[in-house]
Amino acid sequence: MKQETRITKERIGVLIGKKGITKRNIEEKTKTKILVDSEEGLVSIEGEEADGFLRAVEIVKAVARGFSPERAFTLFEDEDIFLEVIELSDIADSPGKLERIRGRIIGRDGKSRSQIEDLTNTEISVYGKTVAIIGMIEQVKVAREAIEMLINGVSHESMYSFLERKKREMKQDMISYYY
Repeated sequence: MKQETRITKERIGVLIGKKGITKRNIEEKTKTKILVDSEEGLVSIEGEEADGFLRAVEIVKAVARGFSPERAFTLFEDEDIFLEVIELSDIADSPGKLERIRGRIIGRDGKSRSQIEDLTNTEISVYGKTVAIIGMIEQVKVAREAIEMLINGVSHESMYSFLERKKREMKQDMISYYY
């Protein structure tokens, strides 16, 4: 299997890592070969084993979407953890609108983003024209819903209330599941 993906020039160094350590870690853990063309920003991923190959593709995408390698490597922790990317360019038709949306999602001093992360147990990166989320399927779904609420102009207070309610529901589901 082989897949090519583009990565911005400022993220190439992050993907490769100091003395190539990040790239090497991804290759070793996924049994893949990653080739980086730093001039073109083209990353080629090759692998024989489907699981490892798909995981490597997700991790490269996560790094490309602004996650640090440490945060992207949470994708290694569990096969049920995945990456979802929300395209903001589809919603924001002007640079000003894109900045407002990004600002609402990040919040003052990153408060909004970190609250969403804490209440959904996910990792979130707002980078360029995208918002990327790493987590378990249910958690990612709830985080995405909260982010979409902010995109659609819902107040932060209403979004936090929604997240608190969802967190209680998920906790209750877990208790019901085990008892």
